[in-house]
Amino acid sequence: MQSSTWRSAPSKSSFLGPIFLDHHYCSKLIIRSTGRLSRRREKRGEREGAVRAMPCSSINTSSSSADDNGALRAFKLSESTFLASLMPKKEIAADRFVEAHPEYDGRGVVIAIFDSGVDPAAAGLQVTSDGKPKILDVLDCTGSGDIDTSTVVKADSDGCIRGASGASLVVNSSWKNPSGEWHVGYKFVYELFTNTLTSRLKKERLKKWDEKHQEAIAEAVKNLDEFDQKHIKVEDAQLKLAREDLQNKVDFLRKQAESYNDKGPMIDAVVWNDGELWRVALDTQSLEDDPVCGKLADFVPLTNYRIERKFGVFSKLDACSFVVNVYDQGNILSIVTDCSAHGTHVAGIATAFHPKEPLLNGVAPGAQIISCKIGDSRLGSMETGTGLTRALIAAVEHKCDLINMSYGEPTMLPDYGRFVDLVNEVVNKYHLIFVSSAGNSGPALSTVGSPGGTTSSIIGVGAYVSPAMAAGAHCVLEPPSEGLEYTWSSRGPTVDGDLGVCISAPGGAVAPVPTWTLQRRMLMNGTSMASPSACGGIALLISAMKAEGIPVSPYSVQKALENTAVPVGSLPEDKLSTGQGLMQVDKAYGYIQKSQDFPNVWYQIKVNEAGKSTTTTSRGIYLREASRCRQSTEWTVLVEPKFHEDASNLEQLVPFEECIELHSTEKAIVRAPEYLLLTHNGRSFNVIVDPTNLSDGLHYYEICGIDCKAPWRGPLFRIPVTITKPMAVKNQPPIVSFSGMTFLPGHIERKYIEVPLGASWAEATMRTSGFDTARRFFVDTLQISPLQRPIKWERVVTFSFPNAKNFTFAVEGGQTMELAIAQFWSSGIGSHEATNVDFEIAFHGININKEEVVLDGSEAPIRIDAKALLSSEKLAPAAVLNKVRVPYRPIEAKLRTLPTDRDKLPSGKQILALTLTYKFKLEDGAEIKPQIPLLNNRIYDTKFESQFYMISDTNKRIYAMGDVYPNSSKFPMGEYNLMLHLRHDNVQFLEKMKQLVLFIERNLEDKEAVRLSFFSQPDGPIVGNGAFKSSVLVPGAKESFYVGPPNKDKLPKNISEGSVLVGAISYGVLSFGAEEGGKNPQKNPVSYQICYLVPPNKADEDKGKGSSPSCTKSVSERLEEEVRDAKIKILGSLKHGTDEERSEWRKLAASLKSEYPKHTPLLAKILEGLVSEGNAEDKIFHNQEVIDAANEVVCSIDRDELAKYFSLKSDPEDEEAEKMKKKMETTRDQLAEALYQKGLALAEIESLEKGEKAPAAEGTKDVDKTDDQSVAESTRPDLFEENFKELKKWVDMKSSRYGTLWVVRERRRGRLGTALKVLIDMIQDDGEPPKKKLYELKLSLIDDIGWVHLASYEREWMHVRFPPRLPLF
Repeated sequence: MQSSTWRSAPSKSSFLGPIFLDHHYCSKLIIRSTGRLSRRREKRGEREGAVRAMPCSSINTSSSSADDNGALRAFKLSESTFLASLMPKKEIAADRFVEAHPEYDGRGVVIAIFDSGVDPAAAGLQVTSDGKPKILDVLDCTGSGDIDTSTVVKADSDGCIRGASGASLVVNSSWKNPSGEWHVGYKFVYELFTNTLTSRLKKERLKKWDEKHQEAIAEAVKNLDEFDQKHIKVEDAQLKLAREDLQNKVDFLRKQAESYNDKGPMIDAVVWNDGELWRVALDTQSLEDDPVCGKLADFVPLTNYRIERKFGVFSKLDACSFVVNVYDQGNILSIVTDCSAHGTHVAGIATAFHPKEPLLNGVAPGAQIISCKIGDSRLGSMETGTGLTRALIAAVEHKCDLINMSYGEPTMLPDYGRFVDLVNEVVNKYHLIFVSSAGNSGPALSTVGSPGGTTSSIIGVGAYVSPAMAAGAHCVLEPPSEGLEYTWSSRGPTVDGDLGVCISAPGGAVAPVPTWTLQRRMLMNGTSMASPSACGGIALLISAMKAEGIPVSPYSVQKALENTAVPVGSLPEDKLSTGQGLMQVDKAYGYIQKSQDFPNVWYQIKVNEAGKSTTTTSRGIYLREASRCRQSTEWTVLVEPKFHEDASNLEQLVPFEECIELHSTEKAIVRAPEYLLLTHNGRSFNVIVDPTNLSDGLHYYEICGIDCKAPWRGPLFRIPVTITKPMAVKNQPPIVSFSGMTFLPGHIERKYIEVPLGASWAEATMRTSGFDTARRFFVDTLQISPLQRPIKWERVVTFSFPNAKNFTFAVEGGQTMELAIAQFWSSGIGSHEATNVDFEIAFHGININKEEVVLDGSEAPIRIDAKALLSSEKLAPAAVLNKVRVPYRPIEAKLRTLPTDRDKLPSGKQILALTLTYKFKLEDGAEIKPQIPLLNNRIYDTKFESQFYMISDTNKRIYAMGDVYPNSSKFPMGEYNLMLHLRHDNVQFLEKMKQLVLFIERNLEDKEAVRLSFFSQPDGPIVGNGAFKSSVLVPGAKESFYVGPPNKDKLPKNISEGSVLVGAISYGVLSFGAEEGGKNPQKNPVSYQICYLVPPNKADEDKGKGSSPSCTKSVSERLEEEVRDAKIKILGSLKHGTDEERSEWRKLAASLKSEYPKHTPLLAKILEGLVSEGNAEDKIFHNQEVIDAANEVVCSIDRDELAKYFSLKSDPEDEEAEKMKKKMETTRDQLAEALYQKGLALAEIESLEKGEKAPAAEGTKDVDKTDDQSVAESTRPDLFEENFKELKKWVDMKSSRYGTLWVVRERRRGRLGTALKVLIDMIQDDGEPPKKKLYELKLSLIDDIGWVHLASYEREWMHVRFPPRLPLF
C-alpha cells in the first residue's frame, strides 16, 4: 500500500511499498516519484532510506521460491528455483493450483489496478495466457494529463493549421475530418513524465544544449579577441561602444549557461472526429534531434485506448509509452502516462504473462486488467480524491471482478469517509472484491493504514518473506529458517479494535517496469507488492468459480481466504502482524467448492461498552490504557448479517437462520454466551473481559462464531480482543529500564508503559553489545488518543559496532506507550551472534496551563503557570513567531455540473464542481503555503470528495499546485490568483462552502522572525524590567511568568490588520542537546503553538493636518476646468475595439482639440488613445499619426520653463510649492511619454520602410565606422537620434519605463549585445509581473544575433511565462 501513494515503507506516503533498509530501488523510487507520499505524512523518512512516501513498495531485489510455503530450513537454489523466487507463487500455493487447473489461471477475470499507471508496452503485459489483450483500458483518473482542446481551428489552403503553441502544423491529407474542425492544445512533456525520467532527459538535453552553447561562447570570445588584436589601443568613442557590445555578448552567454533551467519541450496536440471516432495526433518535433522526425503529419492517429488498444511512444530518447482518451466532444484530451514504475510493477505481479519465461509469470497470467491511474503527476504521484472516485466509477463501468490498490496513509477515523462509502457501495452492490495493502509503518501495533488496513469491506494484506525469497530476491547469505512478516509491514489492530490485517502474501518480487526505466524488470518490496500477489491469487479463485458456475461474492471469498490461511508464527498475537496467516489458493478453492450452497453473508460486528453511549461503535475490543486493564469490563456485541443489495427478501433474507456456537480462545479472560441463534435482523450478546490477572504486555484473544451444523466452515465471524497491559513507572525520578534483551534477525520486542501523568517528553538511551557485523534496528513508539492519527515516533538506527545512541521524543502523560524494538529481518543474518540490547527511558515533563498561547494584539502579556509533577526540571521558555497567516474569502464562486461520464457515479448522480477564486498580493518575494483548515490533511477520513488548487500570476503562469497536503513554494513579489476546485455530488455541501475561508501562510526569513520576551511582572513589557530567563521547577511547586507581545516596531513589514503571526513556544531543557533545544522551540521535542493577532495600524498622525488654502480662481473658471476635465475623462474611457468605436473617439478627440488646442493633458490623452490602436492595418500611417500627436504634446509644453523649474529646489513644507511640484512632474512625465512613443514610432517606420524588422545583426563587422562616415551616407537628419537625445535630458533611460527605446537605439546601431544587456537589466529591475513585450523583444534580439539554441530555449520559456490560458483541474 502506498501511503499516499504507495505504502512503501513507513507509512508516510502513498505507496505501500517498503522500506529501505535494503536500499531497495523501489523504495527510493517511490519517495521521489511521489511527492505526496512523502510530504504527506509523518516522516518515516527519519528511518533512513525510508520509504516514506511511496507506493507500498520498495525496490529491492527478487525472491526465491520456498518449499512448504516458506518453512524452508536448509536448501540450495537452482537456476529454476532462483527464477521462481523472483516472482513468488509457491508461498501461496498458486503454482500448485495452476498446475492442477491450467484453465483457471485468471481467465475470465478483470482486475482494476488503482495505482500510478500501467505501461502497456511493459514486458509481459501485452496478452493473456489464452491470447486475449492483457490491458483493456488505460485511464488517468486524476486529470493530470488533461489538455484543454476547446480551441477549434480550420486548415488553410495548404493544409496547415496553427497549433496551440503558435507553430504552423501540416495536417496529413489522408486523415478524414468531415467537419473540417481541428481541436488544438499543447502540453509540456515534463508534466507527463516522472521525476526520474525528467532528470534523465534534462541531463541529455543539457549535454546537447551545452555543446551548442559552448560553440556560441567560443565564437563570441573569438570575435572579441580579433577586435582586441585589430585595435590595440581603443580611444575612439564608437570603437569603445563596439568593443563593449562584443563583451556584452560574451557576458550574456556566460550568464545564460549559469541560469539554464530546462522546462522541457512542448508538444502540440490535435483532436478531430473522423465521422466515427475521435482521433488524436501529436507533433513531437521538439523531442527529436532529427528535424524530420516527430512531425504531426507522420503521426499514426490514436483513439481512446479501450476502442483500438493502441499506444504511442513520445521519442526514442525517453522511451515513454502513452495512450490517449478524448472527453467532452473533443474539448478535453487526456494523455495518459504513469507517474512512477510502481503501478506497472504491481500489475506485473498480479497478471504478467511471459510465454518464454513462465517462471516469471505473474500470479494470474490469464487475467485482464484496466489501469486506473490515481497518482497525480502534478503532485509527484500522490493520490487525489478525484482520482479515487473516477477509478471506482471506471471499475464498475468495465464490470471488473477485482480491484487492487497499493496506496494508502494513516487515518484518524477508521472505516469512515467518502471514499469508504463509495467502496462499500461497489463491494456490496456490484460484488467487486477490493484488495489493498495494509501499509509499511510497522513494526509497532496499530500502524495499519487507510484504506487497506482500516476498512471492513477491503481485504487488507500484510507483507511476508519466505526463506526462498530471502535467498533469491534479497540475496542474503543465510536465509531465515522459516518465513516471517517483513519488519516494516504494518500491524493491527485498528484504533477501534478490528484486526486490521486480513491475510498475508509475499511482499517482494522482480516484476515488469515501464520502458522509460530502460530495463524490463526491477525488484521492489512492500505491502504494495503483497497486495497484488494476493489479488492475483484471488483472481485464480474467481477464474475457477466462474468456470464452474459458482457465484462470486466478496463475502465468501474473504471467508475462504481467512479460514484456510496458514498461520505465520505460533503465538496468538502474531495475527496482529500477519492477519489469519499466509493465504493458500488451493485450500481456499476447496473451501469455496464445499461451501458454495451456503448464503453469501458478511457478518458486521458492532461493539459498545455496556452502559456507555452508542453513538460510536467499534469493530473489536481494544483495551490499551492502564485504567481499562485494572478491572473487568462488559461489552455489548451486535452481529448483523449483511447480504448483497441484490439478495432476494423471500429466498435469502427470510430463510436465513444459523445456530452459532461462540468460542472464546481464553475463557478465563474473555467470557461470552455459548450459543447464538442468528437471523437476518442480527443478534446482540454481552461479553465480559477480565484483564486483571494478566501480566504486563500484549495479549490477543478472539471470540469466534462457529456454525453448529457445519463446524468445518471455521469461524463465520471473529471478534478481536486486544489487551496491551502497561507497566507502571514507579521509580523516582521516573526511569524505566529494559536490560538484557536479546535480538536475532526479525525479532521484535514490545514493551508497554503507562506514561506518568505530567510527562511530556522522554529521553532514551539504547546500548548494544555482543555482535560483530553491523546491526540495523527499527525503534518505534506509539500512543493513541481520540480523534487523532496514532502518535508515532520512529527511527531506523544502524550500529556499526557496539555502542550507545540517544533519542528524545514527545509523549502524552497518562496514555499507554508502546515501545517496539526490532532487528531488521535481514540484518545480522549469517553472523550467528545475537545482539544484546539495554534500553533506558527517562520521562520528563513541565505542565503548563495553556497548551496554545494567543496574544490578542494588545500590550498585555499572557501569564503562564508551569509546574513539574515528576522531578526537578529546568524551566527556560523560548518562543518565536516565524510565520504570517492571512485570511482570505473568495472573490468569486462558480458552481457547475461536470460534463463527462467519467464523473458520473454508478448511482447515476453527476458530480458537481465548485471553483473558488481568491486574490492576494505579495509585496516582496516569499515562501508561502495555502491552508484550508476544514479540508487539509485528510484524504480518506473525510466526507468531502476532493480538492485541488492552482496559484497563478496575472500572466496565468502557474507557480504552485496542490491538494489536501499543501506544500510551501517560493513566489516573487506580485499579485496572484488562487483557484480552489472542490468536487461532490451533494450540491448543498458545495453551497455551504461558497464563502470558504482560506489562509495564505508566509514563512518569515530568519531576520524577520520575532523572538518573544518573558517577564516575571505583568508590567514588564511596558516598564522594561523583571525579565524572566530560567529557573528550576521543584516537583509539585508552581511557578508563573509572563510572555510579552512582540514589540510593534519589530513586526515584519507588510502585515495587515487581521493577520496572525504564528510560531512555537517551548518550556523545558533537554539533557541531550540541551543548548540547541533551549534556543529554538521548534527543535524541542515538545513545543506548543503560539500566535499573535495583528492589531489595527496606528492612525496616520499627519492625516487631516492643515487646510486647503482658499482658491483664487472664480467659480466660472473652476466650472470651466471641471467641465474640460470631465470631457477628457470621457474621451479616455471610450473603447477602440471596432471601426465605429474608433470613429466616435476620433470625432470627440478632434472636437476637444479644437476647443482646447494647447491643453497638454488632452493632447497626452489623445496620444494615449492612438497608441492603444496598435493593430492598425496601415502601420506606417498609424505610426505617423502617433508622431504627429506626440509632436503636439511636445509643442504644448514650455520646455525651458520646465527645465528651469527642475533646476531649483522646492520647499517640502510649502503646500503650494508641493502642489506646483506635482503639476510640473506630471507635465514632465507627459513630455517624456510623448518623446518615448515618438521614438518607438520613428523606429518602426524606419524598419517597415526597410522591409525588415530591424537592422542587420552583423553590426560589429565595420566597427571602425564613425558617426561622421554614417552621416555621409545619408543627408537626412537622424530624427530618431535627435528625439532620443531630447528624451535623455528628462528621464533616466535605464529605467524599465523608457529603457525599451534605448534597446531600440542600440539595435538600430547594430549593437545587439549591448541591446540585450540593457534589456536584461530592465527585466531584472522591473518589480512588476513579467511583461510579454520585453521577452518578445529579447527573443527577437537573440534571433537577430543568430543564437538558434537560445532562441529555442526562450520560446519554450515564453509559454511558461505567458500561457494562453490556465490548465484544467
